[in-house]
Amino acid sequence: MSIEQQKARAHAFHQLHAGSAPLVLPNAWDAASARVIEKAGAPAVATSSAAMAWALGAPDGEQLGLDDLLLACRRIIDAVAVPVSVDVERGYGHDAEETGALVGALIQLGVVGINIEDGKDPATGQLADPRILRERIACIRAVAEHRGVPLFINARTDAYITPGLTGEARFKEALDRALSFVDAGANGIFVPGLADPAEIARFAMALSVPLNVYVGYPGAPDANTLRGLGVRRISLGCGTMQAVLAHLGRIAEEALVKGRFDIMGDHMLTVAEANSLFTSSSPRVFREMQRTA
Repeated sequence: MSIEQQKARAHAFHQLHAGSAPLVLPNAWDAASARVIEKAGAPAVATSSAAMAWALGAPDGEQLGLDDLLLACRRIIDAVAVPVSVDVERGYGHDAEETGALVGALIQLGVVGINIEDGKDPATGQLADPRILRERIACIRAVAEHRGVPLFINARTDAYITPGLTGEARFKEALDRALSFVDAGANGIFVPGLADPAEIARFAMALSVPLNVYVGYPGAPDANTLRGLGVRRISLGCGTMQAVLAHLGRIAEEALVKGRFDIMGDHMLTVAEANSLFTSSSPRVFREMQRTA
């Protein structure tokens, strides 16, 4: 991908947050899931850190090695023709400079957006000091500007999914953090766990950047409802892989317990359809394999 192509994808990704409807992102974890999502009509692909870790045999929480992360991201970027955003969790580094180096490597691969969170302090289990993420956002912004790519930084706060805060105090903590992350250079704010319609509307109104909510749970509101509340980005997160794994479990149980294969047969791609997902990218991947063999 040329730098001009990458810049074009980056600008397109920014514009997707300003359309007439929210940007809906069914999150991917590998090249196959990314291509299925793209083929379904997604104008962009975002990764789920949890799903990517599970697919490679690791638990969520920055347990996936950086080499594995970068290789998986490279395969996704090579497989699709739409903008790609990558979840880097808390930044995979001891400090802002290490996070900046990771994001620089992702930009070099062709990534045009990242999701980064404040998360929990491993020592206390409580919300991490917001200054840590502010410093990382500022460093990431500097790295992206140096490389000439208008990277979309989606900053996540875990205030709603970390024990210790409730009610108005939780809302205020989340919003204070969000506003400080925007001041540091974030282009969007992600608040998993924010589900009350009145609070969603208040949060969206208070932001000058797009609000991203999580819908990877049963009973989540639909896109039209969220649009009316002011939401501009909707993430399915690891819910996509959770559903796929559950479906696989049903297929396996039916085969092993009942000796039947109806669930599998009801909804499946043909071999030709599966192969067609990679018709355009497979020669490039094969050539790369030859070079590295």
